[in-house]
Amino acid sequence: MALDRYPELDADEGEVVDAEVAVTDDVLVKAFALGPGATLDPHEHADSTNVFHVVEGTVTVLQDGEEEQVSAPGVVLHERGVGHGARNDGDETAVLTASLCPMPG
Repeated sequence: MALDRYPELDADEGEVVDAEVAVTDDVLVKAFALGPGATLDPHEHADSTNVFHVVEGTVTVLQDGEEEQVSAPGVVLHERGVGHGARNDGDETAVLTASLCPMPG
């Protein structure tokens, strides 16, 4: 049994690659690799709280019209209904996980 679910992700310039890390009735955790210049488009979850964990590199987090650079290890809370996304302004791939709870319907 493998307890470590951290996926191997590699993204090219401008590319976003994602993988589901954990899916249960209560939570969804996805990992996102953002290649240099890539953007995870802003969006919102009306019924779920979303938490980003920046695990590699630095991302520019977009939240409700504001931007802030967050470096690993970094954690960002997005309350329900708040628009959020991320952008990689650096030269190396950045990786973050996004945890949604409760599981989006």
